[in-house]
Amino acid sequence: MGQNPEVRYTPSGMAVANFSVATNESWTDKSGQKQERTEWHKVVVWGKLAELCNQYLTKGRQAYVEGRLQTRQWQDKDGQTKYTTEIQAQTVQFLGGQSANAGVSTSTDKTPQPQGADLPEPSFTEDDIPF
Repeated sequence: MGQNPEVRYTPSGMAVANFSVATNESWTDKSGQKQERTEWHKVVVWGKLAELCNQYLTKGRQAYVEGRLQTRQWQDKDGQTKYTTEIQAQTVQFLGGQSANAGVSTSTDKTPQPQGADLPEPSFTEDDIPF
């Protein structure tokens, strides 16, 4: 986790959390030197899962995130078109840490899971998105 989740609420009351996660890659190049690359990814989580992420995730904690990629576009204050690609998380598994909640898995799958949260698909329009 690159930052603590930031939670906001849509006008209809649905929670939406934003945070970033890093993926690390390391390899040895042709000359035998170890190389490393870190890439940061924006994550968006909706509903009860967003509230759980806000409650249990903190900067530096490990998490497994699964979802779909979504690219959004908007106009900045100068009229330039901007794009961002985010992970729309459907599953978040809290890893590591000393918390009793370490390893808790939550998902938006419709099938109830003993360790998870059974969440409905979010019903919102682009006008509901507070960012």
